[in-house]
This record gives sequence, C-alpha cells and structure tokens, in this order.
Amino acid sequence: MRIVLAREMGGCSVLGRIWGVWRRRPGVHAVPKAPGFGTEAGHRLRPRGSSKRSRPLGGQPFPGLLQLENLSREELVDVLRAAVVDQKGKPGELTLFSVLPELSQSLGLGDQELQVVQASGKETSGLVLLSSCPQTASRLQKFFIYSRRAQRPTANYCAVTDGIPATSEGKIQAALKLEHVDGVDLVIPVKSPSRKDFQEGVKRTLSHFHVVAMGSGCALVQLQPLTVFPSQLQVHMVLQLCPVLGDHTYSARVGTVLGQRFLLPAESTKPQRQVPDDALLRRLCLTPSQAAQLPLHLHLHCLHLPGMRPGEAPMKLLAPLPSYFSRTLQCLGLHQQ
Repeated sequence: MRIVLAREMGGCSVLGRIWGVWRRRPGVHAVPKAPGFGTEAGHRLRPRGSSKRSRPLGGQPFPGLLQLENLSREELVDVLRAAVVDQKGKPGELTLFSVLPELSQSLGLGDQELQVVQASGKETSGLVLLSSCPQTASRLQKFFIYSRRAQRPTANYCAVTDGIPATSEGKIQAALKLEHVDGVDLVIPVKSPSRKDFQEGVKRTLSHFHVVAMGSGCALVQLQPLTVFPSQLQVHMVLQLCPVLGDHTYSARVGTVLGQRFLLPAESTKPQRQVPDDALLRRLCLTPSQAAQLPLHLHLHCLHLPGMRPGEAPMKLLAPLPSYFSRTLQCLGLHQQ
C-alpha cells in the first residue's frame, strides 16, 4: 500500500512520499509544531530526487512560481516525482492526469494506477494526496465525507486578503450555484434560495475563518472549509469584502466608493484582473503589469488524517508556503503567530 503526497508550487510541484501503511521513511519526519498554523505533531514534506525547474517570471517578482509552458513532458515528470499541476484539463493540456502513467512508472508502481484522494483547486497551491491503493483511497474519502457531515474541518488553508475582515474570526455561510457565463464557469451566491433552487444545483456552503495577522490593509487568514464547492473560499472572502490576493476571477465583485467597500451584483460583474491600489503595489514592489500576473495567494497548508491502524494517533500533513507567498508576507509585514 502506498500513499503519495505532493505540494504544489503555483503551477508545478515537488513531492514527498509516505511508504507502506503510513510508516515513516527517509524524506518524511515528524515535527512538533507547524509555524503559524496548527499545533499537533505531523509530517513535513521534503523534496527528493532531481529537480529541473522552469524559468520564473522576468525579474523574479514571484519566486517559486513555475510556468508549465516552459516544461517538456519529461521535465514535468522529473520535477514532480509526483507532481501536482492541476485537477482538470482540456484535451491535450499538460496536467496531473495526463502524466499519471509516467508518474506511476517513475515511482516504481508498475501497473498500479494512481488516483487523487484530496486536492486543492486549479490555481491554489498546497497539498495534493494521491494513492495507488483503492482500499486506502476509499477509506480516506469516507473519512473526509464523515468529517464534513460532523462539521469537523480536515483542511487548513492560509490566504492573504486584500482588505481586513470586520471580525477576527467567525463563520461564512452562503448558498452558491455554478453558472456558465460567456464560456466561463462562475460561482454565484444565491439569496434566500428556494427548494427548487436546491434541486437545480444550489448548495449551502460553510467555512470558518481566523485572522492570523494584519498589516498594510491586508490580512493573513486561516480558512477551514466545512463543505466542498468550486472556488468556495475565494467567493466566501469576497462576501467578506476581502478578496484573496491574486484572485483575478471574483475580486471584481468588490467595489469601492470614498474608501467604503461594497458588493457588486455577481450576475452582472464580469471577471477581470485584480488591480491593487498604488500603496499596495509599492509595498509588494510590483509594477501594474506584474500585478496582473499575481498568483492566487491561497494555499492548502495542512490536511488532518486518521491513523491508518487501530490505536494509531491521527496525523497532520503539512506543506510549507511557496516562496512567492512568503515574500508577500514579508513585504506586507504579516507575521505568522
């Protein structure tokens, strides 16, 4: 039985491996505390093997952000050793699923097929959990479903938001639906949904948030989704009038008049590049053109998993922040507690 865990770095990933029935092996070690997020002992990943990297953006405004267009198929498999690029993709696109056969061979799995157990969204960095054992994958998926029903969070995200939430912590609840608008799938909040709305795909969503640090008009926020819906966390933070930094899809729904923020109608607001104000650009040391390439600052930092044998303590898997994310925290003076 084998579980593979990878941490995504903005577009490509470096992996660590956990072999056997969650036995510790080289490349994985226990840590007493994850800096800034969580307090339980867990496993921190460390890269193994070779690591051919693609070229970063000109001038390196976002260190650690890798670009798929600069990778060959062979380089992708080599960089990964289990890499996470994306959960979905158009035919012909270079994605995680398109290289799973090569990835299985690279890991010495033979004919065993890898499957995704848990993953962050397309633009989100962080942990991606893969398994070559159907029984283990099924058990973990059932664990995540049961935890959601019991409203026990299993995933911790960290985000940098443009704006500071009105309260330091709380719950965000919203009914959401997915609509296809102008060739793009967009998530739309639904006020006072009816029974018919729920029958037609509207879902109730819930997230916990906790402000870890504030500074320069921005915040470092810990997010714990208790439901699963596309772009849930981005939309939830928009509803708090604090879009995630680098959210070039939903941030346009937050308008400003005389320094006061308000929500624009989601149905009539088209996605557009996020435009930080001049003060924030100066703090980030970015030009407007560089800001247009700002990656989404939403990172799946931690997954809570059950012990894989009777009597074993639960585990916590951790992924360190991408270097561009850490650079942003430094520029904004946001320090993890």
